[in-house]
Amino acid sequence: MVVFNPYDPVTWRDPYPIYARLRAEEPVHRNEELGFWAFARHADVLAAHNDWDTYSSTGGVTIEGAERGAPMLILKDPPEHRWHRKIIGRVFTPRRIMALEPFIRARAGELLDRHRDVGEFDVVGEFAIKLPLDVISELLGIPAERRSTVSELSDRLAARGPDTDPTAAMEAGAGLLTLYLELVAERRRNPQDDIISMIMNTEVIDDEDGRTRSMSDEEIAFRFLELGFAGHETVAKGIPNGLMALTRFPDQARLLRDDLSLAGKAVEETLRFDPPSQLQGRITTREVVVQGVTIPAGERVMLITGSALRDESVYERPDTYDLRRTEHPSTLFFGFGIHRCLGAHLARLEMKIAFEEIFQRYEEFHVDVDRAVHHVSTNVRGVSHLPLVVDRAGTPATAGV
Repeated sequence: MVVFNPYDPVTWRDPYPIYARLRAEEPVHRNEELGFWAFARHADVLAAHNDWDTYSSTGGVTIEGAERGAPMLILKDPPEHRWHRKIIGRVFTPRRIMALEPFIRARAGELLDRHRDVGEFDVVGEFAIKLPLDVISELLGIPAERRSTVSELSDRLAARGPDTDPTAAMEAGAGLLTLYLELVAERRRNPQDDIISMIMNTEVIDDEDGRTRSMSDEEIAFRFLELGFAGHETVAKGIPNGLMALTRFPDQARLLRDDLSLAGKAVEETLRFDPPSQLQGRITTREVVVQGVTIPAGERVMLITGSALRDESVYERPDTYDLRRTEHPSTLFFGFGIHRCLGAHLARLEMKIAFEEIFQRYEEFHVDVDRAVHHVSTNVRGVSHLPLVVDRAGTPATAGV
């Protein structure tokens, strides 16, 4: 019998052996203690993502479902989800994302250059966390004088682990929401040519009833809270996860060092090999049979993305990090169907630039996996501290790509 508990320290340090057993022995798993079912195989995870009518997001996306009832886009299903997504989708146009590239590259360079003369530094706290927070602030038009507050509150909201104070995280979330509400109110008084004003003044036609819809100030503030948090978590965890994988597979690190055009492939393989977002929760709206197992209506189901992306029936040598990999049957990491992540292209761009800038600056380096500090969360897996050690036999390369 397989025991799958995401909170078990052994599991969150390395869940992949347990995932392999689930796929082979118990692809539809029941955890009675925590009260959820779990899908481990790629086909079942993909099917559930595509069937929002059966697997609803309205009950929350974590095991506990504490976020249930919050006015968040990720917790909405059609028809309400459609018109909200229409408005927020205008933030992430290809033109707007590409226009951010010079800022992302310059900011990544500035953060790394602070540590050019040291033997090692914490690549999480000094780089991977700060970069996405700066980028989302730039995208949303958060004034420079408020960005340090956003950074501090976002760090507290994103904190995970056994020593984390849940009250502090809740207070940080409330503080961010208050800040965004103040920004929206300010734009109501003084509209500008920025994202906040654009969303505030955007109206769309609801396909369901033909009515004209627009977002309230509270809804806009919650959208920004979601955008900031989701963008932060993916990139802040994805960069160190990729660096750890490249350290464990030095032949792949050499490939990337010799050909920086593979940075985009490094992003895709990182998100497949060790995705920050491991689980996505749903609630069944009707009785359903999966792999011969009957799941009643009203049950919580966790879609194990981390397992699906190591499925042997889909990927050759799934436990190998391979920049030459050709199989890309789906982009499951960013979700699928109606809840596919709106910021997927931005997250990919940030990670790509991060890998390019790091490998361009240091001829030789590694991350000290043994000193990595892991932390646990319902959905997200990553490290809160990771030393990047520079080989002083090599010299820093010229910045830029």
